[in-house]
Amino acid sequence: MIRCSLITAGILLAFHSHVVRAEDATVNFAEETLMGDWGGMRSAAAQRGFSWEGGLKVDTLRNRGAQKNGTRSVSHLDLQLNMDLEKAAGWDGTTAMINIVSDSGKGLAPTYINNQMGVTNIEVGAPTTTRLFQAWIQKELFDKQLAVLVGLYPIDSEFFTVESAGVFLGPQYGTPADLAQTKGGTGPSIFNNSGFGMRARWEITPSIYAMGAVLDGVPNDPAHPKRTTVRFKKGEGSFSIGEIGWLPEAENDQFKGHAKLALGFWGYSARVTDQLDATQTRRSQGGYVLGERTLLNLNGEQDRFLSGFARYTWTDGDSTAVENTLNLGLHLKGPIASRPDDILGLAWSRADLSGKWRSAQTDPTHRREDITELTYRYVITPYLAIQPNAQYVRNPGGMVGTPNAKLVGFRLDLTL
Repeated sequence: MIRCSLITAGILLAFHSHVVRAEDATVNFAEETLMGDWGGMRSAAAQRGFSWEGGLKVDTLRNRGAQKNGTRSVSHLDLQLNMDLEKAAGWDGTTAMINIVSDSGKGLAPTYINNQMGVTNIEVGAPTTTRLFQAWIQKELFDKQLAVLVGLYPIDSEFFTVESAGVFLGPQYGTPADLAQTKGGTGPSIFNNSGFGMRARWEITPSIYAMGAVLDGVPNDPAHPKRTTVRFKKGEGSFSIGEIGWLPEAENDQFKGHAKLALGFWGYSARVTDQLDATQTRRSQGGYVLGERTLLNLNGEQDRFLSGFARYTWTDGDSTAVENTLNLGLHLKGPIASRPDDILGLAWSRADLSGKWRSAQTDPTHRREDITELTYRYVITPYLAIQPNAQYVRNPGGMVGTPNAKLVGFRLDLTL
């Protein structure tokens, strides 16, 4: 049931809804990072095209209900080298990234809650894992309208992303639960298990884009889940995904909120065994539609706003427990005038369970699992934030008789 090892959040990744360009992210290392500017060395390196960045997240949650009461902590360390190869080597329109992640701690989801959607987007299935997560190079063509990327690349850094949902701890606001459960739970190329492939993105107009990716159908080696492996084993096939989107405020330089509408489809080339009839094989496929929009500004200030988001996802239901999901939420930035960088978030998610999965269970099941999450990101300094969090899981795992789960805790978020 658990799909926490397959999340993500595009957590600490700098892609989101635009072409990856080194010049997009400028960091004031002296003021915005815990480790500072290393005596000017980080700024000097960035001027030459090499930007060293990192972050650490630690989640501590206390659960009451579901399978077992208890408290657990998990951590995620993310180290990146972003390279502008035009500055560094004169390669016009070329960027690259090397990214190492280290994830540790056993969270609440597997044995305490055992739910379908998980509870924290930094929990992984094989702790402690330190691995090369991203290693890619990207070339821009045709006056930067087309960008082609090749290498180790996680699709959740750009596809199906909802920026206003990024504040939440729930993994279902990153990779949808139905997609994360594919391939027997290994899922496609997502956090923290990326695969080798190619992504192309075309900016049709400044506000309309189309992108697609083809990657290894089974990232890494499932027999050795802590390794980073590039292999193309016969029978594993490929994974393909495509998305077209509209960014209505892309040309508005004054706009600082959220505005996006997107539609996407995905599928595997290799067939998988039907979860109800083992004599049959099916082709796993699905899609999603999403939207987010800033609804109002507080006191007329562009930096303080209320945004809403919605995302609906679906799959065939032949090989996964979750057949479709619905995510709804509100994102309030700067709820207090004196604290413009704080974020208050309220979200709700529903996972509808596949009829085939329910029929295959020996115990009675519910039709769906729901999660409500309330969180507040309190920014202490530009590089340190603490985030109290509360979640309520109804029908955890979809099993009748399992008590609902109530969780409280917090996230510590450091920019290194």
